[in-house]
Amino acid sequence: MERCIRLHGRLLDVSHPKVMAIVNLSADSFYTSCNAFDEEGLLSYVDNVLKAGADILDIGACSTRPNSIAVGEDEEWLHLSQGLSAIRHHWSHIPISVDTFRSGIAERAIHHGADMINDVYGGCKDVAIWDVVAKYKVPYVLTHAVENAPQEASNLITSQVLRFMQEKLDYLHQQGVADVVVDPGFGFGKTLEQNYSLLRNLEILQSLHSPILVGISRKSMLYKPLHATPSDVIHATVAANTLALERGANILRVHDVDAAVQAIKIYELTNM
Repeated sequence: MERCIRLHGRLLDVSHPKVMAIVNLSADSFYTSCNAFDEEGLLSYVDNVLKAGADILDIGACSTRPNSIAVGEDEEWLHLSQGLSAIRHHWSHIPISVDTFRSGIAERAIHHGADMINDVYGGCKDVAIWDVVAKYKVPYVLTHAVENAPQEASNLITSQVLRFMQEKLDYLHQQGVADVVVDPGFGFGKTLEQNYSLLRNLEILQSLHSPILVGISRKSMLYKPLHATPSDVIHATVAANTLALERGANILRVHDVDAAVQAIKIYELTNM
């Protein structure tokens, strides 16, 4: 089934899985793959991920790792605007998503060339962000993020995510947000058991008829059961991403673009 996202008059066909490369402009992250404060290093990193096959860049300047303390809005915008301007100056057509939960940052980012807003808190931190994406008619990534989800509900997590998405999607569509990508929020307020239950049952989210984004790259649900570190679990990330593809993921948000591109190619060869 054809599924597209509208990006400022262009169509991005995500019925063939796409790779979203993480471009981290925050110094406070569980895994850093580029130098946040060196323009030359940043541009070199972006050039490498694009050559490796990235379809979308996801730029963020405020850490959302567990137990992180969010930087102020001024600091977030300082780093984000510098990185966004530098990238857009060199690559005018590559789709850019901005990872923020703040409506003010989202609006300024759109004016600076962002095509999509990726809100890891699903409007729970700043509901005005929905007004911004509706006003500018840009795609929005709706993430399921909960705090202290009950451990005994691990077998119910997928139905909880589904209800959350259905409710928010209805509201967003009523507000005029046409393109909504759903992200089940692996690692955001979920236990290890809930994360794996959600991955196992991910295909249920296809009933929402919205593109599904999976951001599972190098997360604790992979490295903790392996008694490893984020740096050690590229193979586990590929395995988890492949399982997500088999269950309907349309976009993989990753640190390691080349590995994700290879996983998608093999997945598509088995589904020709």
